[in-house]
Amino acid sequence: MSELAARNGAERAQALLQLTQRLTGLIEQETNLFNARKPQDAMGLQDEKSKLASIYRTEVARARQEPQRFDGAPENIKAALRKATEGFHAALRENGRAVGALKTITEGVVKAIADEAARQRTAGGGYGPGAHQRGPGGSMNIAVNQTA
Repeated sequence: MSELAARNGAERAQALLQLTQRLTGLIEQETNLFNARKPQDAMGLQDEKSKLASIYRTEVARARQEPQRFDGAPENIKAALRKATEGFHAALRENGRAVGALKTITEGVVKAIADEAARQRTAGGGYGPGAHQRGPGGSMNIAVNQTA
């Protein structure tokens, strides 16, 4: 499904309002999970969020090209749709901040792991005055899973 099922402008506005509210709710849930440092739990939201976002993009693009698609929609539904759209954009901004914070944390963890691996590679071998430093010979393998 790539567009809303609606027979007229009033139904289309109501359907877009419901879609916007549901999509906003999913984004807020995802943001809460990101802020709780549980991004892996947000994976369950991705399928529905992607489908709804695709329909939303299609409908918004068509509304820009064909404003008459909402002819006949009651003013209170149009006002609610404007308010829901503002809330949607606010949720997107907050989600972007949470994603940025997770990215910074993840990059810091990966850098710390890489720095420690490099430090261990160049650490001196042996004990006492005759100890020698190992050369940069081989590589060291590390594995990082989703919880890192």
